[in-house]
Amino acid sequence: MNFRPNAIVVMGVSGCGKSSVGEACAQALGWMLHEGDAYHAPQSIAKMRAGVPLTDADRAGWLDRLAALLEPRPGAAGVVLTCSALRRKYRERLRAGNPRVGFVFLGLDYGQALGRVQSRAGHFFSPALVADQFATLESPEDEPGVLMLDATRPVAELAQAVVHWLHGDGLAARPSSSLTGDNA
Repeated sequence: MNFRPNAIVVMGVSGCGKSSVGEACAQALGWMLHEGDAYHAPQSIAKMRAGVPLTDADRAGWLDRLAALLEPRPGAAGVVLTCSALRRKYRERLRAGNPRVGFVFLGLDYGQALGRVQSRAGHFFSPALVADQFATLESPEDEPGVLMLDATRPVAELAQAVVHWLHGDGLAARPSSSLTGDNA
């Protein structure tokens, strides 16, 4: 296989487990972890806390900051980034930072995502925005360098699947339609 990611973006709607899976992957791989939410502008966090969806203009600077984190650095270990990356154009912006970035899509249905977001304590993301995330989601299933996973599997299993994928097992695998968010 010619494509070997030296960075991954763990992506999906809010509540899919990006942070937990990203942390487990970073630990298993010995790679640097960047939590995408930490790079939002204060105004964007305030909007999300108030239940107001972000616009593409709100996301522009954020995506630029995240793309810079993905840029390869000589001698550095790989990078794991957590980021919703809901639209293809957002993923393309991240790929501009590093053409060897792979994407790990954590798919689950609307009810599962809503339940997880409602049960989180202390996070700024309003449960009112989960429906907007599903409306915004453009499945990455037809894009190169994407691993589609069922977010309801245990975190350790998901991290193990990512490690196997990065080592060449299943890089060409394609998802089942139940992982694309189409059943929202």
